[in-house]
Amino acid sequence: MIIDSHQHFWKYSPVKHAWINEQMSVIRRDFLPSDLKPVYVKNGVDGCVAVQADQTLAETDFLLEHAHNNAFVKGVVGWVDLGSADVDKDLEKYAKDKHLKGYRHIVQEEADHNFMLRPDFLRGISKLEQYGAVYDILIFPHQLGSTLELVKKFPNQKFVIDHIAKPYIKDGFYDGWAAMMKEVAKHENVYCKISGMITEADFNSWTPEQIHPYMLLALEAFGPERCMYGSDWPVCLVAGTYTQVKELTTNFISSLSTTEQAAIMGQNAVDFYGLE
Repeated sequence: MIIDSHQHFWKYSPVKHAWINEQMSVIRRDFLPSDLKPVYVKNGVDGCVAVQADQTLAETDFLLEHAHNNAFVKGVVGWVDLGSADVDKDLEKYAKDKHLKGYRHIVQEEADHNFMLRPDFLRGISKLEQYGAVYDILIFPHQLGSTLELVKKFPNQKFVIDHIAKPYIKDGFYDGWAAMMKEVAKHENVYCKISGMITEADFNSWTPEQIHPYMLLALEAFGPERCMYGSDWPVCLVAGTYTQVKELTTNFISSLSTTEQAAIMGQNAVDFYGLE
């Protein structure tokens, strides 16, 4: 089974989606399951995990509604205010929905490099395990230090790094990111999504060879058993096609065993998120 561990749906709003700048104007429109399903049929993808792109409970409900109505949407990574004093109320509510698998906060946009180490946020993270929820870590490389501290504090909580921590591929920066990723990967409760890479390179001139060193580091640090394929559709469309994104990963891992390839392309996502 091939599972896309990371994609988004939205009804485009210039205010809500202000992060979609002029360079990304191709994705200034609605993207819904009816748009994605034919893409998956064409590319032989069996299912996906829909991930939040807006920090509201309405967003979580919106994604869950699509999961309820579309069998190929196997799970949802939603949003709740983990820093809220009454976060338990929301976690308890969503734990009743079998499609809700975990949560994410758009930490990359937080000015505080140590946002994830704030006491109120840590308290929220400490609640997730009892509800069987995982946590997706969306960061830039300069936030890997606080990520390391976070995952150390919760050795039994399942975490996954989104988009290999968004290294600055376009600028060729590698060493600092690589050193920190190796440290984070030493913690076996942390997985890594091989996703979101072509949009960290030059949209118009990226090559697989330019991205391979970053993929290799992630694969060597986390191992085939803790890496999972993700497309970051529709964001990926600003820099390429879905087929290009998928082939970037399938071609890269083609020298691995069939079991390892199957793990990265689907089984690890099934196991990590508890997909049915």
